[in-house]
Amino acid sequence: MSNLIENISTWVNSHPLEWQIVLFFGVLLVALLTYYVTRHIFLRGLAGIVRRSKSEIDDLLLDNTMMRRISYIPPLLVMESLIYLFPGIEAVAHKVVQSLLIFAIALIATVFMTNLNTVYERSSISKNKPIKSYIQIFKIVIYIATAIVILSILLGQPPWYLLTGLGAMTAVILLIFRDTILSFVTSLQISSNDLVRVGDWIEVPAYGADGDVIDLALHTIKIQNWDKTITTIPTHKLIEVSFKNWRGMQATGGRRIKRAIYIDQSSIKFCDHKMLKRFQEMNLLKEYIQKKEEELETYNREHGFSDSQSVNGRRLTNIGTFRAYITAYVKQHPRLHHGLTTMVRQLNPGPDGLPLEIYCFSSSTEWVIYEEIQSDIFDHILAVVPEFELRIFQNPSGRDFENLLRTGE
Repeated sequence: MSNLIENISTWVNSHPLEWQIVLFFGVLLVALLTYYVTRHIFLRGLAGIVRRSKSEIDDLLLDNTMMRRISYIPPLLVMESLIYLFPGIEAVAHKVVQSLLIFAIALIATVFMTNLNTVYERSSISKNKPIKSYIQIFKIVIYIATAIVILSILLGQPPWYLLTGLGAMTAVILLIFRDTILSFVTSLQISSNDLVRVGDWIEVPAYGADGDVIDLALHTIKIQNWDKTITTIPTHKLIEVSFKNWRGMQATGGRRIKRAIYIDQSSIKFCDHKMLKRFQEMNLLKEYIQKKEEELETYNREHGFSDSQSVNGRRLTNIGTFRAYITAYVKQHPRLHHGLTTMVRQLNPGPDGLPLEIYCFSSSTEWVIYEEIQSDIFDHILAVVPEFELRIFQNPSGRDFENLLRTGE
């Protein structure tokens, strides 16, 4: 045994370069074994414990990426402790391994912050106060600090020595990180003023975006349009243009219906007794007609107006009665939001007729249901117009001219 040790010692002394190579591969093998034990035995056992726990937070924080990056630390520590075996390159190797350790710790920190944001996004408060942009800023700070520390280690200078040199590069740094700085300031404005949240429906005409916000990050805001395309807008550009946020509509629980039908003005006239009798048979107008007739009769009698001419005094008109019918109809409609403004009004007459606008709110903000409610209301209104001896204005079509020519023949 002593002879073997003596022979090995003789060979080491006579072959120093080869011995250094053997030591190098030996240290590398020990580091790889340490990585294997850490990654596939220790951390796998820890992952099993995490999976069996009732909490989901540890599952998110200690995911596969985090486990993989943690496993880089032990082999680097082993290499750091065995560097003394290489006296010729000890100083350089020490700096390289230390730099790798700092970089590995930075990777772990950034993954932890990403996982922390994932945990936060599972909470209800995240929709009102997203922190993704802040997480990205912290990551940038970590990478910058890591780069400074690594450079200080490699150059053998203290970190503050490098920071003083960076002062002269401030203008260059501001130019390089211009968009990042602008986006960060914008993110602060968006968060403090509660302008946009993930899940909000917004319209940004300048960028052709109209849909739900699916991601609110430091540099970009992603909007899924209604045709399922994705529009990506630079965060700092959002407050430079006007945009509409429909959150208020969704919060009230009612979506506005604001649409007009156009009445042919030549069909407007006073109501005669026959028309009034027919209107009284309509459930929605029975009380209105009775009340109005009493009111007008009292007014005309007090002011001495006779019935000899329809223009004398005040008279019911088919357009006014029709407006009262629509008002009563929308106010009793079961699928409208009656806690919000409801009215039927006339707009300025024009070449397309007299606009009669229905202004109300549906009881649902969901697009498909909203359109269904709106269509049902106007289906009924358009169908009931002839009952009031009114006509919908419509520009002549080819069929109209064809009928006119046929009649002329």
